[in-house]
Amino acid sequence: MSELTLTVMRLGFLAVLWLFVIVAVQVIRSDLFGTRVTQRGARRADDRSRPPQQRQQQVQQPPRPQPQNNRQRRGAPTKLVVAEGSLAGTTVALQGQTITLGRAHDSTIVLDDDYASSRHARIYPDTDGQWIVEDLGSTNGTYLDRNRLTTPTPVPLGAPIRIGKTVIELRK
Repeated sequence: MSELTLTVMRLGFLAVLWLFVIVAVQVIRSDLFGTRVTQRGARRADDRSRPPQQRQQQVQQPPRPQPQNNRQRRGAPTKLVVAEGSLAGTTVALQGQTITLGRAHDSTIVLDDDYASSRHARIYPDTDGQWIVEDLGSTNGTYLDRNRLTTPTPVPLGAPIRIGKTVIELRK
């Protein structure tokens, strides 16, 4: 074999070795630091870049009327509050939609918690206006008032829902 062929093979092997090392470092980095959480204020910065007329038009639009059968019962919770954990103080308005919890980017509340699964739990309204919490087959479980959930369970007002280090409550 010629010296040139041997040198090219050595350089090719070295390039493949470095590529492997770079990919391995990226995987380890993503495991250590988790997923990147986007800031909710990024949308507001986007609004500032638009002309004032467009911003005013968006603000002046009247709210859509709610359907009659979707009315909230008196005493029903109106918001979901993160009481403990890295997102403490975060509030999500309850508007009849399903709220997903987990580490996945498409979750309603993205939990940066080592004990949370990517699709950990969901909270949704039933036909009676009660809110139901359901564990979605998570590894470490979802707890309602210190009881591990095995079936979809109604959530009383103010009862703590624990997912790893995060505690969530339904409030008025």
